[in-house]
Amino acid sequence: MNRFFASRLGTWAGFAAAAAVLFGLAPLVLSGFRLGLLAQFLCYAVVAVGIGLAWGRGGMLTLGQGVFFGMGAYLMAMHLKMADAAFRSGPGAVPDFMALAGIRELPAYWAPFASPVFTIAAILLLPTGFAVLLGLAVFKRRVKGAYFAILSQALAGAFAILLIGQQSLGGFNGLSRFRYFFGYNLDDPVNQQMLYYIAAGVLLAVVAVALQLRRSRYGELLLAVRDAEERVRFLGYDAANIKTVAYATAALFASVAGAVFVPIVGIISPASIGIVPSIMFLLGVAIGGRATLLGPVLGALAVYWAQTTLSEQFPSGWVYAQGLLFVLVIALLPGGIASITALAKRFPTKRAPAEAAA
Repeated sequence: MNRFFASRLGTWAGFAAAAAVLFGLAPLVLSGFRLGLLAQFLCYAVVAVGIGLAWGRGGMLTLGQGVFFGMGAYLMAMHLKMADAAFRSGPGAVPDFMALAGIRELPAYWAPFASPVFTIAAILLLPTGFAVLLGLAVFKRRVKGAYFAILSQALAGAFAILLIGQQSLGGFNGLSRFRYFFGYNLDDPVNQQMLYYIAAGVLLAVVAVALQLRRSRYGELLLAVRDAEERVRFLGYDAANIKTVAYATAALFASVAGAVFVPIVGIISPASIGIVPSIMFLLGVAIGGRATLLGPVLGALAVYWAQTTLSEQFPSGWVYAQGLLFVLVIALLPGGIASITALAKRFPTKRAPAEAAA
């Protein structure tokens, strides 16, 4: 079975099955509310794919993906607020939250986000460029392991604190109450379903990109850097550049996920991009299986679905269930849920000699 899915035919079959579930079955059986929740979970799964590439394949424990998720989310939110202000009062109008805060003149850095093209370019390029600069600065100095994890987590905390102090970005409350998405009314159920399809399409696209990277020569080099970085350097490769590419790719995935997340949920605030959300991203990857392609996706979907379901029934008990789930997976399944198949294959092998002796 594993050989089949590793083949080209199996890959196409897997994507076809996933597309059938996401685009056909899910909209058919889920209500509008549940479909909106699934769209949110798919955005989190996009972030998880990037973490799986950087951490599972490259060995970089990225505890600060909330930074790049937040960058993409805020950049999209700025465009949506500009579009809402233009529909309400004409081009160049001040967004509603600024008017309530007493800001009468539009800040200069807001003006370019009236353009959809500029906004999309910023979402794709700004977080990726920042990740490249940060990655080169860190990996060239051979910072790795726990030190890199602490640095990335501190970056997420600092970014959230910075946003809280920016009244021109909504401060602690963030940006919310969006009405239009590239001209489409967000209150229309048809457009809400369109956003779900966009999230599903983005997820399939990033999984395809991650699969291609894993199967390429670059994927082999990234795996070699994870397992024997000094040997890779001895062979003449720059390990810092290899790790930076994976880190920047994960940042790009997170930024796109944040940009899609904003019109689906209707709000973005510092509370959604700080240390706790970054750890939640990582938790789903760890539970699903960081070393596999689909493990991070399934783990993220499972964790956020469990969080929503349990918090509805046991509002104060989800945190304990979350911790217990993490401990059980680390203790019993270090490779995540995706390693169950491998363990099942080894169990009969260990039991066979005992049966033969009897």
